[in-house]
Amino acid sequence: MARSALTRDEVLETAASLVKQHGPGALTMRKLAAELGTAVTSIYWHVGNRESLLDALVERTVQQMGAIVPRTPSGGSSTAGRTPAERIVSVARILRRELRGRPHLIAMVHERGLTERMFLPAQQALVHEVHAAGLRGTRAADAVRAIQFQIVGFVLVERNRERSPAQSPAESELWDPAAAPDDPALARALARPADAERLFLLSVRALVHALLTPPAPPQ
Repeated sequence: MARSALTRDEVLETAASLVKQHGPGALTMRKLAAELGTAVTSIYWHVGNRESLLDALVERTVQQMGAIVPRTPSGGSSTAGRTPAERIVSVARILRRELRGRPHLIAMVHERGLTERMFLPAQQALVHEVHAAGLRGTRAADAVRAIQFQIVGFVLVERNRERSPAQSPAESELWDPAAAPDDPALARALARPADAERLFLLSVRALVHALLTPPAPPQ
């Protein structure tokens, strides 16, 4: 049965999927045409040459990252996500997830010098929330940047740990409870694999709390 008419969005969606899985080096017009079940000439008609296709993928990624808005946690109470702090944490979680979910596409955005533009909508969402929390001026700007740096830095550390070679000795060998009699519970905890999601939330919530808490009046 003949396939339905091909659309530009379908071409970009399939190309983005290939890049997510295998990186931009694996994206060829022939392979993309095979994935779509169409002729290479049809791909060219919709998106131009390969360089134009990569440019379109970058622009699409920038636009999708611009759709980041706070979300109310599912299953939470009716007031969940209604405070500036909770909405900031929501933005942080979404931004981390999006950065981790499309590393190759994010790298392409960075290589074309569009990183700051890509992060602008998330920054604007954070500005809205720190304003709602009562911060203004330099203090508000510092808070927004501190939160953004925390998110991006955490993602970079995660990727570095995931890509690093197997460690010998491993954490489980380094932290033997018997070798730490003063705090065996800590040794057992450090011997277990790190729960990245839990640590991310712990660090972001602590940072947000510190940033939004009014400074103590001078004595």
